[in-house]
Amino acid sequence: MSSAPPVVPSLAVALPMLNLVPGGMGGTETYTRELLNQFAQRPDVTATAFVPSNARGFAPNSGEVVLPSFRTGLDMTKRLTTLARAALGGRGIRRLYASADVVHYPFTAPLPGPPRRQAWVTTLHDVQHLELPHLFTKADLAYRRHYYEGAARRADAVITVSEFAKRSLVEHVGIEPERVHVSHLGVDLDKFQPHLGERENFLLYPARGWAHKNHSTLIEAVTLLRKSDPSLTLVLTGGNLDSLGQLPEWVDRRGLVSDLELQQLYRSAAALVFPSLYEGFGLPPLEAMASGCPVAASNAGSIPEVVGDAAVLFDATDPQSIASGVTDALARAGELAALGLKRAATFTWQRCADEHMAVYRKVAEASLAKSAGR
Repeated sequence: MSSAPPVVPSLAVALPMLNLVPGGMGGTETYTRELLNQFAQRPDVTATAFVPSNARGFAPNSGEVVLPSFRTGLDMTKRLTTLARAALGGRGIRRLYASADVVHYPFTAPLPGPPRRQAWVTTLHDVQHLELPHLFTKADLAYRRHYYEGAARRADAVITVSEFAKRSLVEHVGIEPERVHVSHLGVDLDKFQPHLGERENFLLYPARGWAHKNHSTLIEAVTLLRKSDPSLTLVLTGGNLDSLGQLPEWVDRRGLVSDLELQQLYRSAAALVFPSLYEGFGLPPLEAMASGCPVAASNAGSIPEVVGDAAVLFDATDPQSIASGVTDALARAGELAALGLKRAATFTWQRCADEHMAVYRKVAEASLAKSAGR
C-alpha cells in the first residue's frame, strides 16, 4: 500500500510594492501580476500584496492591502516622496508583514525594508544602468545604486529573469552566483492564441518610449523597407511614446492599449520587430511567438536566450541590419510561426511560480535554522 505524499506546509509571503506605478513599469508589472495570479491558485502559499492607493485592484485574486497614504509616479519628485513616506512610516508598515515567512520585493527596491532577521528576497530584472549608464540621469543612477545594487547585496536571495541578467549581476555588482536564482518569465497561452492565416501589412513594436528601446533606429529601418513596399506601416504601442516627438505619417502611435487590442495586434501583424538595445528578458517576442507572429529581434542582451532559433536576429544599431532581418522574417513567416509556437510553449507562469516557491522555501528554512542556532 503506497503512502500518502508528504504535506507541504503553506508559506506566508508578503510582497510590498509601494513603488508600483500602474501602466508605467513595462514587463515587470506583467511578471508581478502573473506571479500573484499563480499564487492565488496554490495551496502551498498565502501571498499578500501591499500596494499604493493608485494601484488598488492590481492583485484582485490574492490578498491585497492598500496603503492610502502612498500615491506613486515615475518622475523623481514622486519617487522621492514615496521614499520619504516609506522611511517615515516604515515601522508601522513593517508590522503589517512581520509575521510573514518571507518578504519578496518584486519591484526590486525594498520599501520599506523587512523587519530584522526576517527572510527576504528581491527581484532584480537587469543592471542596464551599469552597462548603458549614458541613458540614465545622475539621479536615476544614484537611485539604482542604492535601491537596486544595495538591495541585491543585502537580500538573502536575488531572483533574476535570465542567465544573461545573472551573469551581469555577478560581474557588475559582485553578487555571489549561488545567491542569484534565474527564473524565466512566462506567457499565458490562453490569452495569446495563435493565428496562422493571412496577416496585415504592418510591423508591430510594443515598447515604452525609453531610450534603450531604440525607436529612432527602427524608424530608419522601416524607411528603408518602404522603398520597396510603400504600403508597409509601423504600429507602436506602450507608454511614454509622446517623448519620441514628431513621427512619419506611416507610423501609428497608439500608446497604451488594452490587453485585447494588443492580442489582436499580435494576431494580425505581418511581424513583430524588436530592436531593443538591452533586455533583462523581453516579453513581447515571447507573446508574439505564442500568437503565431513571425519575430525579427535584436541580438542584444537576453533576447537570443529567449527566442532561441524561433526568430531572425539582427544588429539593432544598424538600420540596414534591422531591415534585412525583417525581410528575412517575412520570407520565413510560416517556418518562424511554427518554431515560435513550440518555443513559447516552454515558457509558463506555473514553472515561474514553482521556481519562486523553491527560493522562498530555501531562504525561509535558512532563516529558521539561523534563529534556532542563536
